[in-house]
Amino acid sequence: MENKNRFILALDQGTTSSRAILVDHDCRIVASSQKSIEPLYPRPGWVEHDPQEIWASQSSVAAETVAKANLSGLDIACIGITNQRETTILWDRETSLPLANAIVWQDRRTSAYCEELREKGYDKMIFEKTGLVLDAYFSATKIRWMLDNIEGIRARAEKGEVCFGTVDSWLVWKFTRGRYHITDVTNASRTMLYNIHTLQWDDELLELFGIPPSILPEVKPSSEVYCTTATTLFSTKIPISGIAGDQQAALFGQLCTEPGMTKATYGTGCFVMMNTGDRPRISANRMLTTVAWQIGGRTTYALEGSVFVGGAVVQWLRDGLHLFFTAPQSEALALSVEDNGGVYFVPALTGLGAPYWDQYARGLIIGLTRGTHAGHIARAALEAIAFQVCDVVKAMEKDMGRPAIEMHVDGGAVSNNFLMQFQADLTRAGVVRPEILETTALGAAFLAGLAVGFWRDTGEIASHIAVDRRFDPEKSPAEAEALLDRWHKAVERAREWAKEEL
Repeated sequence: MENKNRFILALDQGTTSSRAILVDHDCRIVASSQKSIEPLYPRPGWVEHDPQEIWASQSSVAAETVAKANLSGLDIACIGITNQRETTILWDRETSLPLANAIVWQDRRTSAYCEELREKGYDKMIFEKTGLVLDAYFSATKIRWMLDNIEGIRARAEKGEVCFGTVDSWLVWKFTRGRYHITDVTNASRTMLYNIHTLQWDDELLELFGIPPSILPEVKPSSEVYCTTATTLFSTKIPISGIAGDQQAALFGQLCTEPGMTKATYGTGCFVMMNTGDRPRISANRMLTTVAWQIGGRTTYALEGSVFVGGAVVQWLRDGLHLFFTAPQSEALALSVEDNGGVYFVPALTGLGAPYWDQYARGLIIGLTRGTHAGHIARAALEAIAFQVCDVVKAMEKDMGRPAIEMHVDGGAVSNNFLMQFQADLTRAGVVRPEILETTALGAAFLAGLAVGFWRDTGEIASHIAVDRRFDPEKSPAEAEALLDRWHKAVERAREWAKEEL
């Protein structure tokens, strides 16, 4: 069957849901399904998933999507996988049963251990090897906790009876019925065990964290025919040929394939990633360095910065203060005033992320007068999202020594035209909003499709991608700088607010 008559199945396993889409040769989504999964909160600061629920939900939406399109496995050219990163799973190599619940990337149970390592001076070595800050966010300390706290697992791991994997590894293992224990370079680079310079699991880091090498998956490129499915889910064996962590998949889905190209995902938080080309840039401005993808023997790197509270600030105004009933109404309320009236909102509701990394910062609304009303607060909240993203982009520009070419955006909040225009005004770069916002799943599809010749190259893919709207700067540079100056003054007043309380 010719590729033009076949489809790619992309699986997007996230923190709150498992999703599947079918993509045709013209890069259109012809069918999709989604199923929620329930995070578990056994103790304050702990976040877990049931690995069996991850598998059951992802396999069921895959089958449902194919059925919705009235297709069979014969119509599927290949499968691409993208996933929540850093989430840690250990399972029995013989039975394929999980040995405990997965520890989710949001889990903070190993924070004290990270602090111990930092006090001993290991943070510098970890940063230089992995490009990551020493934090409970990443997989290494989660693996260590499981080995030390779940009875019998360390001894079994030393005997080679245990497998570790991030969610991509777990899904491949299940789809191949235990025949392949692999991950890709993007997910490996988020474990805090992978040396992004040598592109190998790092012996010094494994020794530091007390992790047996035998539990690790084999690291593969992001686009390659790894294996074929072996489950009864489909009527035929389907190649699995693309894997990438969710933010890297979104960067590729936006076709940010040249150095300086940047994508920003506006969800509950905001994730900004900039392509830095074929060598890692170790940030001097508190950004993370990560592998963006590896294709055809060439590794591409990226800088990444995370904003903790993005769209969540709109949710807070809606559900906490009841300023409006639906999130889209925030735009109309913000446009009911000519400007922010001198009001600035620092949404440090859970601290500040990049480039500040201040866990003691707290939310602040400043500049209130008798003339302030709901419109000013709504506008200040939307502006705060753009201010935070701009801070991350400017830090990346300093690391790169060059301005961002343009910003490609996705996520729920990008439908807000006011926010997108204000973002362009601040960053002084064009903001490009695509017609199809499913860029994470599309990135997995593109990586998988390139490996099997579904598309010749990214140029052919680009010919099918349509832009919904482009936002170019309208404010003068002086206006933008004045706004940023006031924002930074507000940020300084919010920083370290809760330090004496904790």
